[in-house]
Amino acid sequence: MSRVWSVLVLAALVAACGGGEKKSEPAAPPSTSLETGTPATPTAPPPAAPVPSGNLRGDAEAGKALYAQYCATCHGAGGKGDGPVAATLNPKPANHTDHVFMAGLSDQHLYQVISKGGASVGKSPMMAPWGGVINDQGIKDLIAFLRQLSNT
Repeated sequence: MSRVWSVLVLAALVAACGGGEKKSEPAAPPSTSLETGTPATPTAPPPAAPVPSGNLRGDAEAGKALYAQYCATCHGAGGKGDGPVAATLNPKPANHTDHVFMAGLSDQHLYQVISKGGASVGKSPMMAPWGGVINDQGIKDLIAFLRQLSNT
C-alpha cells in the first residue's frame, strides 16, 4: 500500500510541477500587418535570462520556509534527500547536508538548478524548474538556507 501511495504522491507532484504530456492547443490564426494586410513576421521568444552573478545569498530564514513548502517533499525536511517521495525517484534527490558535495557547487549553479531545473545542468529532469513559481529573491533565500544546511 505504501508503494501505491508513493506513486500517487509522485504523480501529483509531477502534475503540480507542470510535468507530464502537454496538450496541444489549436494554432492561432496568423496575424497580419495592419498597414499592408500581409502576414506579419513572427518574432522569436526572448532568450532565457542568464543566471545572475554577484551575491546570490538572501535570507536563510525566508529560505527555510520556501524549502519546507517546495523542496522537502523530495529532499526531506532536514535536506538529507530522504523526503516522502524520494524512495520513488531515480536518481535520488541530492543530500543538501553533504558538506563536501555542496561545497563543490557554486551559488550560480544552485541558482540555475533551482530556477531552470535539473536538466539545465545535466542532472535529473525530475528536479523541476522553480523559476516560474519562486521569484529571484526567493531563490536567493533558498541558496542561503542550502548553505546553512550544508555549512558551506
